[in-house]
Amino acid sequence: MRCLLTSHGSTGDIYPVIRLGRALVEAGHTVRFATVSLFREEIESAGIEYVYLPPDWDQTGFAEAMRDLTKAKNPVDLIRIIYSESLPFLEEILTTLDRELEWADVFVSSYVFSSLCQLAKKRGIPTAITTFAHNAVPSRSYPPEGVPRMLAFPPFLRRRWNAMIWRMADRIFCWKINQVVGEALTRYGMERADSFLLEPADKVIVTVSPELFRPKHLWTERFKFTGHLRWQSPEDPALNAELDVFCGGETVPILTFGSVTFDEARKVMTRFMRNWPMGKKIIIQSGWAGLTIERPRREMKCIGRVSHDQLFQYGSMVIHHGGAGTTASVLHAGIPQIIIPHIGDQWFFAGEVKRLGVGLEVKRAKWPEELPKAVRSVEKNRKMPKRAAKVAKLLAREDGPGNAVRELEGLLSAVRA
Repeated sequence: MRCLLTSHGSTGDIYPVIRLGRALVEAGHTVRFATVSLFREEIESAGIEYVYLPPDWDQTGFAEAMRDLTKAKNPVDLIRIIYSESLPFLEEILTTLDRELEWADVFVSSYVFSSLCQLAKKRGIPTAITTFAHNAVPSRSYPPEGVPRMLAFPPFLRRRWNAMIWRMADRIFCWKINQVVGEALTRYGMERADSFLLEPADKVIVTVSPELFRPKHLWTERFKFTGHLRWQSPEDPALNAELDVFCGGETVPILTFGSVTFDEARKVMTRFMRNWPMGKKIIIQSGWAGLTIERPRREMKCIGRVSHDQLFQYGSMVIHHGGAGTTASVLHAGIPQIIIPHIGDQWFFAGEVKRLGVGLEVKRAKWPEELPKAVRSVEKNRKMPKRAAKVAKLLAREDGPGNAVRELEGLLSAVRA
């Protein structure tokens, strides 16, 4: 099977697809991954053939784009900003993917750019999309996130309400996408977006735990919950020695915002340092926001890029933004988490973490002031670490990469049958 993969965005959008590609290679398939050059080294180190797509930004360029995304007013506005950022490069992206599809048997895209699946459909190539957040998975059992559930209605009326709202949401997203890139798609001989949520591809691979997150009733059978796809940054053996000395045999809170960036990061960190208790240890990962410690304190250790699995073994808890990848890594680590949402589905994951009883949420506006109290609350909670450990044990039994490969193999077999 020859698989063409594509995804666009930050680390959280790319790493799960690298893991999928690696699993496909291990299963004996040939894989090409078309994306920006920032991730070329990671892709090729996984044994996957890299295909260049614009923009040719470095991390600073993507960090600026992420700052723009944090200003989105709602999910529809977020999609508008994402597609507007892609518009100057869209024709080259379409041309490159169209050329690569001459080679491919299966095409896999991220759900944000599911419109790209039209290129494969024109050639009769089966399509799949990956989604790392299950709030985009429709069901007649619940409405889209943020819409009232109408619990006072009888069940049959609730199902009708939910279905109507999902169809309406699908039309709204397509309208916004077409407003931004519809003319560009038409010029390239493609149809405008006609289904973003309900029928975005032949198969939708939902890369979260089916045990923890799959609803009882799905919109259609095209939605498949496989389990998490986790790819790790390279480990740094020298860092272990540093952290061993710093932690002194104890676990400590870890603060990381991953690839999220925000305005006035220096001022935010100044507020954080003003409020963090003297003498209490914490590890701070600088991330794309460039978090820094302006006045060194013995109880604060600042580090750079490193594997989540390597870092989180030193954590008593992880304080983070609520990205899909980071949330999954903390769940697998089996420790509590404090989520400070900044963008998109991060509020949703904060809600899921609270639902599972493995963490809590702190509001973004005053997190430097409110974080110490939240940390004390987690430290006093005896049930939370036990629940987190139980979740990690459950996740260890799931095979997300293997399940995703089998779904793609089955997709191609069904088409060929």
